[in-house]
Amino acid sequence: GDYLVIMAYILQSPEVDAALDALRRRVTERYGIATTMGYGPRFLHSTGQLHKGGPGTGLFLQITAEHVQDLDIPGAPFTFGVLADAQALGDLQALRASGRRSVRVDVGLRPEQGIRKVAGQVV
Repeated sequence: GDYLVIMAYILQSPEVDAALDALRRRVTERYGIATTMGYGPRFLHSTGQLHKGGPGTGLFLQITAEHVQDLDIPGAPFTFGVLADAQALGDLQALRASGRRSVRVDVGLRPEQGIRKVAGQVV
């Protein structure tokens, strides 16, 4: 059966962890499907190949947010935020090229609030 993969390309915090957990619980309660969650891009090393090459039953929710804390990369013409956005976009494009059902949601400047809003819209 189907399962939901939550790919959070956002800054981890206890508040974001709690909001993502609430979203996972809501989806499981409403639809009775398994969920997995990982923070990007680091989850790519453990499950990224499964997402693109495994069974085609995954539903992929990519969560991004505005970068409130962004740092320059010494010697590079871009910031870590731009690099993270590029990794997220590349992952989404690879999923879609593999025929995976995927969507991207930007949760704005307050990720925990945006994620809770998304969870509230699961009907």
